[in-house]
Amino acid sequence: SKVEWDTITFNSAISACEDGSKWEIALQLHSLMVQSKLEPDIFTFNSTMSACEKAGQWQKALFLLSMAEESKVESNAISFSTAISACEKGGEWARALHLVDVMAQSQVESSRIAVNSAVSACEKAGQWKMALQLFSLMAQNKMERD
Repeated sequence: SKVEWDTITFNSAISACEDGSKWEIALQLHSLMVQSKLEPDIFTFNSTMSACEKAGQWQKALFLLSMAEESKVESNAISFSTAISACEKGGEWARALHLVDVMAQSQVESSRIAVNSAVSACEKAGQWKMALQLFSLMAQNKMERD
């Protein structure tokens, strides 16, 4: 019997690729889903971004974040946290800070994970003043610190 692929089936398959070594397969599944006339949802985008983030593919993660926006899929704290973490792993501290701003402008509640990833990106790049500004943001928003 033939398996009928739907959004949930694709999301499950993409999620299984998140271990980092299967990011290319996650992207292929995402593309196949679109070609199959199925609309990716926030879980599709987040799982695919996560697979890319874990493999250090920050450019792909940012591309997926912008694709979600173009597809009118509303990004959430997980989306931004994943993209910011990808930037941190790629040494892209300025992009991580930009995403923190975009997250705030999008009225997505800042997550501790997102801000900590941005702080870590700044720290790794020797941008201690920026890291202190983010800590200040955390205090203003009364976020819990790790």
